[in-house]
Amino acid sequence: MERVPILKIGEILLVSIQLDMSDQTALQLQEDLAERIVATGCHGVIIDITALDIVDSFVGRMLSSIASISKVLDAETVVVGMRPAVAITLVELGLSLNGIRTALNVERGMELVADARADEFPYDELVDGSDDGPETTSSP
Repeated sequence: MERVPILKIGEILLVSIQLDMSDQTALQLQEDLAERIVATGCHGVIIDITALDIVDSFVGRMLSSIASISKVLDAETVVVGMRPAVAITLVELGLSLNGIRTALNVERGMELVADARADEFPYDELVDGSDDGPETTSSP
Protein backbone atom coordinates (compact mmCIF):
# COMPACT_ATOMS: atom_id res chain seq x y z
CA MET A 1 0.00 0.00 0.00
CA GLU A 2 1.25 3.45 -0.91
CA ARG A 3 1.44 6.17 1.74
CA VAL A 4 0.98 9.88 1.26
CA PRO A 5 4.07 11.81 2.40
CA ILE A 6 3.64 14.34 5.22
CA LEU A 7 6.31 17.06 5.35
CA LYS A 8 6.93 19.42 8.27
CA ILE A 9 7.58 23.05 7.34
CA GLY A 10 7.92 25.14 10.49
CA GLU A 11 4.64 24.87 12.40
CA ILE A 12 2.80 23.40 9.39
CA LEU A 13 2.41 19.89 8.05
CA LEU A 14 2.21 19.74 4.25
CA VAL A 15 0.39 16.81 2.70
CA SER A 16 0.84 16.61 -1.06
CA ILE A 17 -1.47 14.02 -2.54
CA GLN A 18 0.22 12.85 -5.75
CA LEU A 19 -1.59 9.55 -6.28
CA ASP A 20 -5.09 8.27 -6.76
CA MET A 21 -6.65 7.93 -3.32
CA SER A 22 -7.93 4.45 -2.64
CA ASP A 23 -10.14 4.04 0.41
CA GLN A 24 -7.31 2.29 2.29
CA THR A 25 -4.79 5.02 1.41
CA ALA A 26 -7.21 7.72 2.59
CA LEU A 27 -7.81 5.96 5.91
CA GLN A 28 -4.07 5.46 6.41
CA LEU A 29 -3.51 9.17 5.70
CA GLN A 30 -5.99 10.12 8.43
CA GLU A 31 -4.16 7.96 10.95
CA ASP A 32 -0.66 9.05 9.87
CA LEU A 33 -1.60 12.73 9.93
CA ALA A 34 -3.19 12.56 13.39
CA GLU A 35 -0.05 10.89 14.71
CA ARG A 36 2.21 13.52 13.10
CA ILE A 37 0.15 16.42 14.48
CA VAL A 38 0.54 15.03 18.00
CA ALA A 39 4.23 14.14 17.55
CA THR A 40 5.23 17.52 16.11
CA GLY A 41 2.79 19.86 17.87
CA CYS A 42 2.14 21.58 14.55
CA HIS A 43 -0.79 23.99 14.41
CA GLY A 44 -1.49 23.89 10.69
CA VAL A 45 -2.18 21.28 8.02
CA ILE A 46 -2.08 22.07 4.32
CA ILE A 47 -3.41 19.42 1.97
CA ASP A 48 -2.30 19.97 -1.62
CA ILE A 49 -4.69 18.27 -4.05
CA THR A 50 -3.26 19.83 -7.23
CA ALA A 51 -2.54 16.39 -8.71
CA LEU A 52 -6.08 15.07 -8.14
CA ASP A 53 -8.22 15.10 -11.27
CA ILE A 54 -11.22 13.55 -9.53
CA VAL A 55 -12.51 13.76 -5.98
CA ASP A 56 -15.33 11.35 -5.19
CA SER A 57 -17.66 11.49 -2.21
CA PHE A 58 -15.41 9.23 -0.12
CA VAL A 59 -12.34 11.45 -0.62
CA GLY A 60 -14.47 14.53 0.06
CA ARG A 61 -15.68 13.04 3.34
CA MET A 62 -12.12 12.00 4.15
CA LEU A 63 -10.95 15.61 3.74
CA SER A 64 -13.73 16.76 6.08
CA SER A 65 -12.77 14.07 8.59
CA ILE A 66 -9.12 15.10 8.46
CA ALA A 67 -10.14 18.71 9.13
CA SER A 68 -12.25 17.64 12.11
CA ILE A 69 -9.51 15.44 13.53
CA SER A 70 -6.94 18.20 13.04
CA LYS A 71 -9.17 20.77 14.75
CA VAL A 72 -9.60 18.52 17.78
CA LEU A 73 -5.78 18.25 17.87
CA ASP A 74 -5.43 22.09 17.66
CA ALA A 75 -4.45 22.36 14.00
CA GLU A 76 -6.10 24.44 11.27
CA THR A 77 -6.63 22.68 7.92
CA VAL A 78 -6.39 24.34 4.50
CA VAL A 79 -6.90 22.50 1.22
CA VAL A 80 -4.95 24.01 -1.67
CA GLY A 81 -4.66 23.47 -5.39
CA MET A 82 -8.27 22.54 -6.08
CA ARG A 83 -8.98 22.39 -9.80
CA PRO A 84 -12.20 23.96 -11.10
CA ALA A 85 -13.57 20.54 -12.15
CA VAL A 86 -12.94 19.18 -8.63
CA ALA A 87 -14.72 22.17 -7.06
CA ILE A 88 -17.69 21.68 -9.38
CA THR A 89 -17.83 17.96 -8.56
CA LEU A 90 -17.76 18.62 -4.80
CA VAL A 91 -20.63 21.09 -5.10
CA GLU A 92 -22.62 18.71 -7.31
CA LEU A 93 -22.09 15.93 -4.74
CA GLY A 94 -23.37 18.27 -2.03
CA LEU A 95 -20.11 18.14 -0.08
CA SER A 96 -19.51 21.42 1.73
CA LEU A 97 -16.16 20.43 3.29
CA ASN A 98 -17.13 21.75 6.71
CA GLY A 99 -14.21 22.99 8.77
CA ILE A 100 -11.90 23.26 5.79
CA ARG A 101 -10.59 26.50 4.42
CA THR A 102 -9.38 26.53 0.84
CA ALA A 103 -6.72 28.46 -1.03
CA LEU A 104 -5.49 28.47 -4.60
CA ASN A 105 -1.88 27.56 -3.75
CA VAL A 106 0.44 26.47 -0.93
CA GLU A 107 1.76 29.98 -0.32
CA ARG A 108 -1.74 31.38 0.23
CA GLY A 109 -2.59 28.34 2.36
CA MET A 110 0.36 29.07 4.63
CA GLU A 111 -0.86 32.66 4.99
CA LEU A 112 -4.34 31.43 5.97
CA VAL A 113 -2.89 29.13 8.64
CA ALA A 114 -0.77 31.98 10.01
CA ASP A 115 -3.77 34.35 10.00
CA ALA A 116 -5.95 31.78 11.80
CA ARG A 117 -3.32 31.34 14.52
CA ALA A 118 -2.89 35.10 14.88
CA ASP A 119 -6.66 35.54 15.26
CA GLU A 120 -6.77 32.81 17.89
CA PHE A 121 -3.71 33.97 19.82
CA PRO A 122 -3.00 37.65 19.15
CA TYR A 123 0.59 38.51 19.99
CA ASP A 124 -0.17 42.04 21.09
CA GLU A 125 -1.75 40.86 24.34
CA LEU A 126 0.46 40.81 27.38
CA VAL A 127 1.24 37.37 28.71
CA ASP A 128 0.85 38.30 32.37
CA GLY A 129 -2.47 40.02 31.82
CA SER A 130 -1.38 43.32 33.33
CA ASP A 131 -2.42 46.51 31.65
CA ASP A 132 0.57 48.73 31.14
CA GLY A 133 -1.43 51.26 29.15
CA PRO A 134 -0.32 54.79 28.42
CA GLU A 135 1.09 56.60 31.39
CA THR A 136 -0.85 59.55 32.69
CA THR A 137 0.65 62.33 34.65
CA SER A 138 -1.11 64.76 36.85
CA SER A 139 0.17 68.22 37.36
CA PRO A 140 0.44 69.50 40.93
